[in-house]
Amino acid sequence: MKGEREVKNGVSEEEREVKRKRVMERSDSPPPPLGFNNPLLPLANAYDDDDEEEENEQKKSQTRGNGIAKGEGNGNKVKGEAQEEVDDDEDDDDEASKGKGKHSRHVEVRRDCPYLDTVNRQVLDFDFERFCSVSLSNLNVYACLVCGKYFQGRSQKSHAYTHSLEAGHHVYINLLTEKVYCLPDSYEINDPSLDDIRHVLNPRFSRAQVDELDKNRQWSRALDGSDYLPGMVGLNNIQKTEFVNVTIQSLMRVTPLRNFFLIPENYQHCKSPLVHRFGELTRKIWHARNFKGQVSPHEFLQAVMKASKKRFRIGQQSDPVEFMSWLLNTLHMDLRTSKDASSIIHKCFQGELEVVREYQGNENKEISRMPFLMLGLDLPPPPLFKDVMEKNIIPQVALFDLLKKFDGETVTEVVRPKLARMRYRITKSPPYLMFHMVRFKKNNFFKEKNPTLVNFPVKDMELRDYIPSLPRAPEGEKVCSKYNLIANIVHDGKPEDGYFRVFVQRKSQELWYEMQDLHVAETLPQMVELSEAYMQIYEQQDE
Repeated sequence: MKGEREVKNGVSEEEREVKRKRVMERSDSPPPPLGFNNPLLPLANAYDDDDEEEENEQKKSQTRGNGIAKGEGNGNKVKGEAQEEVDDDEDDDDEASKGKGKHSRHVEVRRDCPYLDTVNRQVLDFDFERFCSVSLSNLNVYACLVCGKYFQGRSQKSHAYTHSLEAGHHVYINLLTEKVYCLPDSYEINDPSLDDIRHVLNPRFSRAQVDELDKNRQWSRALDGSDYLPGMVGLNNIQKTEFVNVTIQSLMRVTPLRNFFLIPENYQHCKSPLVHRFGELTRKIWHARNFKGQVSPHEFLQAVMKASKKRFRIGQQSDPVEFMSWLLNTLHMDLRTSKDASSIIHKCFQGELEVVREYQGNENKEISRMPFLMLGLDLPPPPLFKDVMEKNIIPQVALFDLLKKFDGETVTEVVRPKLARMRYRITKSPPYLMFHMVRFKKNNFFKEKNPTLVNFPVKDMELRDYIPSLPRAPEGEKVCSKYNLIANIVHDGKPEDGYFRVFVQRKSQELWYEMQDLHVAETLPQMVELSEAYMQIYEQQDE
């Protein structure tokens, strides 16, 4: 009994070993990714994913390695036979790939896809980061045009392929190449009805369209039936990000800056993600074929967080003046081609100041010239006492009085870094003049806000009347010193718990709009002057 059992066990072990060797020899291809037989698998015979090519190369290299290892263990004869077998296998693979087209680069292009009616434009949103919803990878990402989710890859092992089988969603668009594919059949769809999705994914503007933007008076209609004005769309407040929204809405009124970023060829040499995200956001705001009347600056905020090293981040309120100063300087440094080169930022906003310093006990004066992008205006201190009605008096001051600081005669005392008497004079006025009112002051205990109202002109501000020492234009050049207000950022509420709004002008009809995150409403020009102005942008008139 015992011997028969040993013989039986020996036979069973030998058979098991022979079967194991046969399985190992026949298992050249990796196991299928799914645990069930897919009836649609024979249809997926043409796909060109990078991960599939890498797998094929790894497979061939492993086969070569196994052949070399056998040759080293069993002699040169075995090595030569193994190498011949590998060559034969490669030839067979090449012939199979030529015959069947399984791993070839050729992809079938079809126009008659039966799944085009499943595309749901209502759920498509390309404003968020382009990461796979499963693997969180940003490489080779596709968007499902049925549910709007992002998935990686297109091969049989990819998440998009699996999603097409599990959910029955068959139409996908590559977020980089903008090509549309049908999965799991894996053929490319060439249908002109999908062009509107490509335009929303990557808005495009010709130079003729850019030149006509300020003349356009036509409203656009979103998929939900709401009307919106291109360039006057609301921005999502993700979490305490209204300081970013008011800054972006203000910069969108600067025509040369907007026109520069609407055409990607102008900054294709730049490798900064912040520059490209700002350009994408600009094109989405001014696009007339959006699926919805609002834009989410999520990708731009991610680039801001990375570039500023989380100085400005989602969930933390910041100052629009600080953000504007940081953004303009960062964009300039990323756009310039050399250290001394200029950029569209400096061409729009850079002016020049002459600074005269006088120190106590020193009769010598230090005269220097320095560039500026923004001018700070000091507000007079508010009254300390209440009036007869037991209410605080809200003082008012004219912009004319605040600009005397830059006439070259008014003395400003400075304590840091050293006690000195300063005099400022504008020697070069930029095409776009930016002011900010110093409303907030921080002490050791809390943050204070100056509620002083500033009376300013909305149109035809003659800068030479405010600053008589403004230099004349050289002979032969016509430079106008009149400016029009195009954006006015205001602050409402308490210093810590307040919020920011912005008034912007639409040039095509010279109408004013009040914008706060998603809220966009037309307003009267008189309402612009009644707010607590915090930052303003004036545009130089054409001669």
